[in-house]
Amino acid sequence: MLKNKDLRIMILLAAALTAVASICGYALCGISAFFLLLVVGVTITCGFVFITKRRYEDISVLNLYLEKVLSGGEPPNILDQEEGELSILKTNIYKATSTLCHQKDLLSKDKVAMANAIADISHQLKTPLTSMIVMNDLLMTEEDKQKREEFLKTQSNQLDRMNWLIQTLLKLSKIDAGTIAMKSEIINADDLISELINPFEIQMELKNITYHHENRNMQVKCDKNWTIEALQNIVKNCIEHIDEGGKLEITAHETNIFTEIVIEDNGCGIPKDEISHIFERFYKGRNASKDSVGIGLALSKSIITSQHGDILVESNEGEGTRFRVRFYKTIL
Repeated sequence: MLKNKDLRIMILLAAALTAVASICGYALCGISAFFLLLVVGVTITCGFVFITKRRYEDISVLNLYLEKVLSGGEPPNILDQEEGELSILKTNIYKATSTLCHQKDLLSKDKVAMANAIADISHQLKTPLTSMIVMNDLLMTEEDKQKREEFLKTQSNQLDRMNWLIQTLLKLSKIDAGTIAMKSEIINADDLISELINPFEIQMELKNITYHHENRNMQVKCDKNWTIEALQNIVKNCIEHIDEGGKLEITAHETNIFTEIVIEDNGCGIPKDEISHIFERFYKGRNASKDSVGIGLALSKSIITSQHGDILVESNEGEGTRFRVRFYKTIL
């Protein structure tokens, strides 16, 4: 404490003022005034030193707290129930350091997530890339025209797969970064459903899938283009898991809290232990197709939740799956 230059100067000034006042008191009123002024001066100076010493102890505690926070250790509790500027300072420092620790944890989690994402992306791209390298080597030595055409077709399919994967990952990263602004508009649910199902009509016809939709003339508030993409990923997943001659049904409902689009199939269903994982990126269940990457449903979830919505899943293995896509009328 005495290392502080300003404090030393104040103590010296207090001692000098006490001495001058005591001498003046002695000269004017005698020895009694001298001792009285001396005792008062010393008492005030000691009281000032005592209060200042407590302040410096509190500041030392704050300094120790900050040192432990900066070193990454477990900081002690500095909050108290006293009033005053120092207590307010303690509270604000605690809030600031708590925020920084929380941001540090989030940054660490983001780094882990990024490392895992890069590993997953590398793994997903490695398979088609390896296939293309092999095909390219074969093309350089193959003279049979028919086989060369087969190799070229395989390469084209792998390129399409890689392009789809990269485009989907870019969409996911943009949504995660918040750089995509969802433009909500009120649209007719029947028109939305008709547009999203249109690309699958031929595929359903080839698998002899019965499709049913009941017109409800209901309004939905959402970003039309992004919502169609999210719903198409769900429909695609359903069709992949429906056996030939199966059924697909899309309905719309409305309550005072949300509007809901329900996509239901009578396919193979989802095992109970996998339901909580189906929206995880690069997760592939036991019933997934061999060409599945595991990011379609993850993209759907990100698109819907970014519009303050949600996707609920109900499924019984061997009976079918029901996806409930909800758009809440107020932000919950």
